[in-house]
Amino acid sequence: MKKRVAAVDDGKIGTADKPATGGKTASKTGASVGKTRPGGHAVRMIDVARAANVSLMTVSRALKEPALLSEETRKLVLDTVRRVGYVPNHIASNLASARSNVVGQIVPSIQNSLYSHSIKGCADVLRTAGVQLLLADSGYSLEDEEALIDAFLAQRVCGLVLHNTVHTPRAAQMIRAAGIPIVETGDLARTPIDMAVSYSNFNAAKEMTLYLAGRGYKSIGFVCLTTKNNMRARERLKGYHAALTALGRERNPGLVREVEGGLTSGAHAMVDMMQRAPEVDAIFFAGDVLAVGALFEAQRRNWKVPERIAIAGFDDLDILRHTVPRLTCLNLPRLEIGRRSAEALLQRMRSNEPAVPTKLDLGFEIIQREST
Repeated sequence: MKKRVAAVDDGKIGTADKPATGGKTASKTGASVGKTRPGGHAVRMIDVARAANVSLMTVSRALKEPALLSEETRKLVLDTVRRVGYVPNHIASNLASARSNVVGQIVPSIQNSLYSHSIKGCADVLRTAGVQLLLADSGYSLEDEEALIDAFLAQRVCGLVLHNTVHTPRAAQMIRAAGIPIVETGDLARTPIDMAVSYSNFNAAKEMTLYLAGRGYKSIGFVCLTTKNNMRARERLKGYHAALTALGRERNPGLVREVEGGLTSGAHAMVDMMQRAPEVDAIFFAGDVLAVGALFEAQRRNWKVPERIAIAGFDDLDILRHTVPRLTCLNLPRLEIGRRSAEALLQRMRSNEPAVPTKLDLGFEIIQREST
């Protein structure tokens, strides 16, 4: 089972402290301390203390409880840590405390820029609290997510941020038994395992469809990613159908396409839909890359947007503000989702209160532009 894991921030897991049996050490005057090298010895915390001319307790606090020190002392110790090449042994401390200062975050794809905002928001908040973020890519696979959750829990992470809100039975069992705070961010799960911080994919798709109808479009198509292994796509399709029901319109299978991701998929979906249902006058793409691909294809074929076909997207990628015409879309608070998720984790860790399933709906916004 292939897993892809990437570290975020500057946290490192290193070699255990070892008794000194030689090698370079620092004098109290601040002489250089040798870094670990093949055949050499690991730099120890005592070496950092000697190089910085501070106590072992001060070094420990600088690494674990920096808020207890003055900015000047903290900077001195951390600068010395970097200079002498000391790598804290988090594994040993994790074994002693049964919990690390690392949060694990799992997203469906590191390549998808949509997740970068929530990752950054989470990392920024955790960093200020002295907590590091470790990032993993599940490849849109629930089985791979299960393996990554297993790996993170084995490393004694102090919290998990999971984009998925649907998990394998074993993954759900591990999460519930872990005894650490968990935040799910991909959707507002009806019954979150612990905490959910997100927006409703169902409501977002429904409101955009109703919005297009309110603009006067009579035959609205819908294109989304394949729903088989994608709960978020399923919820968006349900929202589209709910809007049609609210409008009193019949469902037309010719106006719905499930496709793989990419510009080409968006282009092909639009052409195919317009051939099968020539009456279509607007298409709602539940993904911005799909919408941009459709726009480029419309321009190539000299189909006027929005006169011949209106196009709407979902995520407000930066490129949507620069296309001609600019694309109408949904704006989703992905950066804020990351921030609030990290804050929820930290609050739970500090309070040690019993877990109570909670949901925080950060909503969405419809951005009207020239494509509709």
